[in-house]
Amino acid sequence: MPNIIDVVQAPNMGANDMVMRIPENGAGAFKLGSQVIVRESQTAIFYRDGKSLDSFPAGRHTITTANLPVLSDLLKLVTGGDNMFTAEVYFVNMREFTDLKWGTPQPISLRDSELGFARIRGFGQYTMQVSEPKRFVDQIVGTQGLYQTTQIEDYLRNVVISKMTDVLGENMTTIFDLPKLMEEMGAAIKAKCTDAFSAMGITLKQFLIVSLTPTDETAKAIDERASMGAIGDMNAYMKYKAAQAMGTAAANPGSGASEGVGLGAGLGMGMGMAGMIANTMASATQPAQQQAAAAPQPAAAAAGVPDVMTLEEAAAYLKVTPADIQAAIDAGELKAKKIGSSYRIAKDSIDAYLSA
Repeated sequence: MPNIIDVVQAPNMGANDMVMRIPENGAGAFKLGSQVIVRESQTAIFYRDGKSLDSFPAGRHTITTANLPVLSDLLKLVTGGDNMFTAEVYFVNMREFTDLKWGTPQPISLRDSELGFARIRGFGQYTMQVSEPKRFVDQIVGTQGLYQTTQIEDYLRNVVISKMTDVLGENMTTIFDLPKLMEEMGAAIKAKCTDAFSAMGITLKQFLIVSLTPTDETAKAIDERASMGAIGDMNAYMKYKAAQAMGTAAANPGSGASEGVGLGAGLGMGMGMAGMIANTMASATQPAQQQAAAAPQPAAAAAGVPDVMTLEEAAAYLKVTPADIQAAIDAGELKAKKIGSSYRIAKDSIDAYLSA
């Protein structure tokens, strides 16, 4: 039999402690007549055999069969003639917890109508309060086996990130729309989190998205896209740049481009090359869905494509960046085999991904 606990209390419970367990390890031995001291903003929950039993609000209580109707059925008579029972007591902090942080440990990969794929990070804060301590202990302590504050905060943070991922996946079409949808996204995420928290006996008071930002790879793609849009007429711009470069080379006596060809021939070659480059660059600025529609079907793929590709080869085959291929693999949408620190992707997997 463990040591008998005559006074049950949690005087050292800090303002940021969500739950405190008495005793810290194992089961405690209690008896009728023991004192239970519950301070303001605390609720004491007796817990035994995987389920919560009776609870005590703030105040000083003497354990009797009258105020422990559930536990009274579990009392056992031990030597000495005292009514004894074993249990654990969880002191739940009923104060409002403010400035709790949440954030994405890894970027979230999402489809994007403009970029094809986008990877974003997010962080923010929320405020919560335990509204049903008995349910809270059942769901957090009983079901999850958590009672340390850091463990509970990690669990709640994962719930928030899961709901945020659901909302973004259901509502986001392109990352360019996020700034104007931030308020709506926050409200939708809060609604989903409120239901999840309520099931655990928690009231979600406030929820705030501080930032949703692209990863460095996605930001680079956005910058490139913005630069292309700022140029305007890509065909005219490329013709101008190519002609300017060829004219400079022809005017330089030491230049290889001026030997054997006149300035007119150089300009003609430049204009032809400019047209080819401009067509290639213009196709790169089409929306992702137009590229997909214009892409050749797997059966008509160019000869010489390897059956097994690296990230770079797969990116060249699909006309995207290696980061986009990595994102599709991380999201489970494209099958790949990791060998050491490198990935190998079968051409059949890519063709199946295109036709999905």
